Amino acid sequence: MEQKKRKEERRMGLERLPSSLLIEEVLLKLEIEALCSVSCVNKAMSFSVSQALPLLSSINLSAFSPDAQILNSIVGGCRGLHSLTLNCLHLDNLSLGVILGTHLQELNLLSCSLLSYQVFTSIGEACPNLRVLVLELVDQCSTEAFKTNLDQMLNGCLCLESFSLKIRGRDVGANAFQSIDFFLPSALKSMKLQSVLEQDVIRLMDKIRVGADRNSVQTAHVSIPVSPLSSVFTLQRLSLVLDAISDELIMAISGNLPALVELDLEDRPVKQPLPNHDLTNTGLQYLASFHHLMGLSLIRSRHNQQVSFKRVNDMGMFLLSEVCKCLESVRLCGFSKVSDAGYASILHSCLKLKKFEARNAFFLSDLAFLDVTEFQCSLVEVKLLSCSLITSETVKQLTRSRVLEVLDLCGCRSIADSCLGSISSLRSLSMLNLAGADITDYGLSVLAQGIPSITHLCLRHCERVTDEGISFLFHGGGTIHKTLSALDLGHMPRISDEAIFTIAMAGTEITELCLRHCSVTDVSLDCLAMRKTFRDECKLLRRLDLLKCIGLSVNSLRFLKRPSFPGLHWLGIGGTPLASKGYPTLSKIHNQRPWLTICLEGCEMGCYDGWQFHRAGYPQ
Repeated sequence: MEQKKRKEERRMGLERLPSSLLIEEVLLKLEIEALCSVSCVNKAMSFSVSQALPLLSSINLSAFSPDAQILNSIVGGCRGLHSLTLNCLHLDNLSLGVILGTHLQELNLLSCSLLSYQVFTSIGEACPNLRVLVLELVDQCSTEAFKTNLDQMLNGCLCLESFSLKIRGRDVGANAFQSIDFFLPSALKSMKLQSVLEQDVIRLMDKIRVGADRNSVQTAHVSIPVSPLSSVFTLQRLSLVLDAISDELIMAISGNLPALVELDLEDRPVKQPLPNHDLTNTGLQYLASFHHLMGLSLIRSRHNQQVSFKRVNDMGMFLLSEVCKCLESVRLCGFSKVSDAGYASILHSCLKLKKFEARNAFFLSDLAFLDVTEFQCSLVEVKLLSCSLITSETVKQLTRSRVLEVLDLCGCRSIADSCLGSISSLRSLSMLNLAGADITDYGLSVLAQGIPSITHLCLRHCERVTDEGISFLFHGGGTIHKTLSALDLGHMPRISDEAIFTIAMAGTEITELCLRHCSVTDVSLDCLAMRKTFRDECKLLRRLDLLKCIGLSVNSLRFLKRPSFPGLHWLGIGGTPLASKGYPTLSKIHNQRPWLTICLEGCEMGCYDGWQFHRAGYPQ
């Protein structure tokens, strides 16, 4: 009763404010979902919100998947918007009519599972002032439609400075980028394409070079101008996902885009490339042409194939470290022949290095990081993924850098309790990934007494951690229980309902919780549904992953109905009785809660990498 009385007093206080003050000093500073919630209080507040919405210059709706009706009610009247970000999982081409217009300068359309290639033309016709455009589409196996519509869009968006296009749901070899012969606005400074063929990129580089010299080039197929706005094409950031990375590709890019500041290349070959069509030490030498390069990412994804950069060894890394001493960010994956000496040369030579990532580095050990903090580089972000030789000694070396904010040790199975004391002294650390580490409850008790302001913690596959360790984490007396907002406890067989009760009661900042493959029951779901009742200061749970939690019964669906879990945006229940037996109830829940995405497909949290596989219809 006392809590309700205080809430009522706060609401009445807001309503007494002058309308202009309420809008400018309160409503315009709220997140969009909070703004919509306020509009439901009464008619007066609803009117004030309707006056505030057209004044917004930026709206981000990526956290949930609105349908056409919700989108129209929020964005329909916002003709002053400059920036808009949308999760388009439930939106088709017609739905976008209300948002497109000359007012938009930045447009991010994510998870576009229902949009056709016609959206390119619509954007080009309606948004001539766009400067930033991000699109994630599903492959529609219509190459001609893709080329025609994309070319019309790029011809209509001459001010475009940053363009990112991802086509999902298919292999690299059979993609819509069969011939990159579309128009490129000369204002373009950043371009990201996924997926694209290596030979097409090489041809594009040649056209850019000729276009910069002549302002236009005629080919046998099409006229390819580098827009008449400028005679010089100065791309600064290039990110590509390809079928193969080779010396020829690196030479073509370095020879035609000397102004690059960031180069991000990832390939996904279906088999090991031939010796004369692969990246070698020689290819890395070509990077010397980039005099301003600050960020470099070279990744060979393994997926289902055992492929790697077998023709690059330590000598290649020595050459790279000599010609690119100004690098601030380095990401390397798939260099199976590179040892400690190669990686150490980068760490010791690139004195401005802030971010370092190595993935699947079979010969990377503690020796590469020996005395690394005695050099001038101040590492802010370190990611060592699936590096089996890395132990706690490396972590102790890295923690001497007091500015470390991100430490990702996913798959480093030799990480143990002995380094958690060092980690606990890092005041600026915000993200820690210990997935697969050999830590115990004792290690978590040490971490819980420290000073890091960790917001994201992953303990997935830490099989020795029990309910007691989670209790230590939230009752250790340190900082982490006050700051932790995202927690991953997936694949931890010793986690039960007791740990979830601890989180529900003590994890007041938790907004994202992953429990996939855990031995939890309906009791856990009940606790999480009621956590706001237990402690009013608890933040709302936004995302909850329950994949393969087979201890849940179909009866627990009652906890997903209103008013439980207010604010929940995403729920993963694939492989549970809730998904296999509860479809009629799930449909009702979706109708009650259109802001909620229910994933039955097994995606990771948020469906960022799996939305293209979702079945049509509700629930998603």
